[in-house]
Amino acid sequence: MTQQLWPSPAKLNLFLYITGQRPNGYHDLQTLFQFLDYGDALSFDVRTDGVIALTTPVEGVADDDNLVVRAARLLQKHTGSPLGADISLQKQIPMGGGLGGGSSNAATVLVALNTLWHCGLTDTELAELGITLGADVPVFVMGFAAFAEGIGEILQPVTPAEKWFLVVHPGVHIPTPVIFGDPELTRNTPKRPVNVLLNTPYANDCEPIARKRFYEVEQLLSWLLEYAPSRLTGTGACVFAEFDTETEARQVFNEIPAWSRGFVARGVNVSPLHRFREAALRTAGKA
Repeated sequence: MTQQLWPSPAKLNLFLYITGQRPNGYHDLQTLFQFLDYGDALSFDVRTDGVIALTTPVEGVADDDNLVVRAARLLQKHTGSPLGADISLQKQIPMGGGLGGGSSNAATVLVALNTLWHCGLTDTELAELGITLGADVPVFVMGFAAFAEGIGEILQPVTPAEKWFLVVHPGVHIPTPVIFGDPELTRNTPKRPVNVLLNTPYANDCEPIARKRFYEVEQLLSWLLEYAPSRLTGTGACVFAEFDTETEARQVFNEIPAWSRGFVARGVNVSPLHRFREAALRTAGKA
């Protein structure tokens, strides 16, 4: 299993509401995560000398700061494993796009190396490790579409419709602190039960700030909304439109503005990472 490509899927926030702010500055959320059948991929070559090496460095990110390396070292330290790994990352998810790329990479490292190193941790235990790396890591570790509360770490499995999405990046980078630090950001949306939220038109409280501060986001959303229900994901910068069929999504994809870039993917409620792990274990005769 060492040289196989382990999926590291993107996610969408199908809705995102900010229900409060804590004294430490973190925001309380209610959000709906769903995976996409699109993302990065990682391969692992297990080492016996304990060295963790990223063979595909990311430009502008020191290895020691990269979530891939940090996740591997965290698992290694937590379990006391003497093993290491050469890790290769094939990047598809745009950085800083609100699609969870870094968090997904960290989760794939935890899940894959837990398997390859035979650490024996449960997904719940891995998620508890993952939260120390980032608020979105647990949902990727657990591997199911989820309604999330708290800062995003309190997860409840849900099964939203698996629609087709056109995801478009407007070509700008939106630092999360820019959105969460804006004084006009809505921070008091009333908490609602998940069954109410799932049957209410979806929205994102971060979207008005992104549209106000980034002209490209405003321009792209205004264009997309002519074709289908469209929203910001996370704190941006990516926006997405939802469709019932792949054909409809691809028709609009063919019309996207030249200054933007995008892709078409299906929303899935079970992570491609977990489907891959179970298939790999079956192949290895361990399931």
